[in-house]
Amino acid sequence: MPIRRPLLVALAPLVALVAPLARGEESRFVDLSLLVAPGYPCTWAEGFPEFRLEPVARVGRGSDYNVDTLHIDGNTGTQLDVPAHSVARPELGLPHSSPMGNLFTDTVEPWKFGGEACVIDVADLLDSLPPGTSPLVTPERVRDWERAHRPLGFGDAVLFRSGYADRYYRPLPEGRRFLCDPLERKAPAWPDPSPETMDALASQGVMHIGTDSPTMGPMPELGEPVHFAAMKYGATFTEGAAGLDRLPEEGAFYCILSPKHEGGPYGEGRAFAVVGGTLPGRLIESVRGKRVIDLSVVMSPDLPLTWPGVGVGRHRQRYARVDFLWSDNLGLYHHGHVFDSHAGTHLVPPSWALPPQPLPAGAMTPEARGWLEEYERDFGPRGTSDVTVEKVPLGQTCGPVRVIDVRDLVGSVPRAEWPASPAITPEVIERHEAARGRIAPGTVVIFLTGHVDRTFRPRREAAECLANPLNGRSEGWPAATPATVALLADRGVRCVGIDAPTLGGVDPRGALTTYWALGSRGMVAVEFLANVAALPEEAYFLFAPVKIEGAHGAPGRAIALH
Repeated sequence: MPIRRPLLVALAPLVALVAPLARGEESRFVDLSLLVAPGYPCTWAEGFPEFRLEPVARVGRGSDYNVDTLHIDGNTGTQLDVPAHSVARPELGLPHSSPMGNLFTDTVEPWKFGGEACVIDVADLLDSLPPGTSPLVTPERVRDWERAHRPLGFGDAVLFRSGYADRYYRPLPEGRRFLCDPLERKAPAWPDPSPETMDALASQGVMHIGTDSPTMGPMPELGEPVHFAAMKYGATFTEGAAGLDRLPEEGAFYCILSPKHEGGPYGEGRAFAVVGGTLPGRLIESVRGKRVIDLSVVMSPDLPLTWPGVGVGRHRQRYARVDFLWSDNLGLYHHGHVFDSHAGTHLVPPSWALPPQPLPAGAMTPEARGWLEEYERDFGPRGTSDVTVEKVPLGQTCGPVRVIDVRDLVGSVPRAEWPASPAITPEVIERHEAARGRIAPGTVVIFLTGHVDRTFRPRREAAECLANPLNGRSEGWPAATPATVALLADRGVRCVGIDAPTLGGVDPRGALTTYWALGSRGMVAVEFLANVAALPEEAYFLFAPVKIEGAHGAPGRAIALH
């Protein structure tokens, strides 16, 4: 049980939030994630599929875009574990069955993704035991932290910092020390909390616990007991965090965001913190009040997540679930996924439609050559970019939200002009600003079209979301023009979101020129959002893509705190 705290300790959280403001300190984002890339020990070593990025097409004579296919398992890089990882579904009647077994990555409450970072230093335990054995973080170590700071409870994200990932996550073969060598009992294993420690934390209301070890599982045989000890209460975990030494012991806001895989007991994720200034305190209070809105679509083979192309044979890799290992204690398969990097709620980096270096005039598709001259006359050089997903700062994909409602454009394109999208023009922005005020620099602008909420349906109805608009059987979703992107860039907007499959719409020329405008100005887009109509006027948008090296798109999770 937590001890009673003296007055000075009770005031410590308030001091932690006020002191940066007094110093005039600005809030900043700190990336706490491992790089996902071939040649790194980023996937679980015991029979799990290896991560692979497959370059399908590159900007040039055969393609206007840089298209990638991802082969990825949820136990990759920095990852989110949810209760279904170790708690079986109640209807199965297994020893570990309970209602918490229904909390998968697509059903877990989004306020469980983080909270106030409470960093417990356990670096003295690193490499302190024989090969293949993990030093255990005991309840007494947690009580020591509480004596120095305050009791832990609901709204806290307890992070155990040993420095393990920072020291040992390296390219292979050196990187075998991160995971393979401890599993083969050739090197000491990572520090991790004991089952008693996890039970104590979760029973006090702590719903997120993180570690910079590759798993919340002490070697050699306490992995499942440690998971179940906290997950039976509904707690979630971060595994494989990095850089926790850059956080204060308390006062920062911590979060991990992971794609919304249907039936996923865990998921590849992106961990980060916000430190300094007043923003961490505001976000922490939103989590404590459970004021968090999920803005992401569910990832499922039954749903229209992936670009089908026009006609036949122009589709990108469909989202596929790959079962590979049955778990008797949970009554489900471990599984990974194969999909186009722009499937579901995803990031569009500047390099999506731009080459990494200038191309000769002949090294373009014939259509793009014809469009480029007019585009550059109106908007300046198309430019180049090597800014792939891992190079986009997290502070760029997060910020205060400005929702611009464009649902009145739906139904405005005559049937004879299909396939076409209603244009979100600069005049739309200017009318919005006249009513709501000028858009401030750093704002995340989200276009509310209603398209996903209206058409994102499984199986027979799936064509209404993507295939029918692309093939002229229904009107396209509202889409931004290059001029609109240029206007937003002038306002200081660095990230644009939309609750439609793409920002560019169904017309090939309009889409490509919009992405040229976006990329050449260093802007990014978050596409395929959902539930945008639920956002209040004052909210803070958080989106984080999986940190994949060299990817021209990546899935992620979008949420808003208010």
